[in-house]
Amino acid sequence: MGEQAKNAGRATARAVTGRPVAGPAPALLMIGAGALMGFSMLAVLIGRSEGVGLVALPPAKPVARLEFRAEDQVDGSIALRNVADRQIVAWIRPGEDGFLRGTLRGLAQARQRGGLGPDQPFSLTRYDDGRLSLADEATGRQVPLEAFGPTNAGAFARLLPGQAGPVTELR
Repeated sequence: MGEQAKNAGRATARAVTGRPVAGPAPALLMIGAGALMGFSMLAVLIGRSEGVGLVALPPAKPVARLEFRAEDQVDGSIALRNVADRQIVAWIRPGEDGFLRGTLRGLAQARQRGGLGPDQPFSLTRYDDGRLSLADEATGRQVPLEAFGPTNAGAFARLLPGQAGPVTELR
């Protein structure tokens, strides 16, 4: 009698939906799917722990470094002063060099949020692989400048020693 009830239920479901009702999935199919998922997870685990397929670049060495302070001026310009010799590396006038100004403003605001002052300098570093990095040791923030394209990175690259003499004014 149980078999008749089961068949009657299928017939009723077929009449309602208009489609045949599938029975339980074969056990072999379920076992195969579970084995495939287990194998995939094991392969990923081994690959990550062994570093399979990962590309690791050798650590780059710094070739030029500039530590500077950004000093706000009364007229709205910013004087970038080398910490080593107290010489002005660049003047940034209001409305000019937006990327440089905006990046420094972002780092300065992070200092203010952390309750830190302008005592510690920012550091701009060029590495032997061509990368440029702007770092704020006070907050621990680091900005990889090449991520913003060559034009924006060039705004900071001009500040480094060995770039056709010191820059007195950025335009």
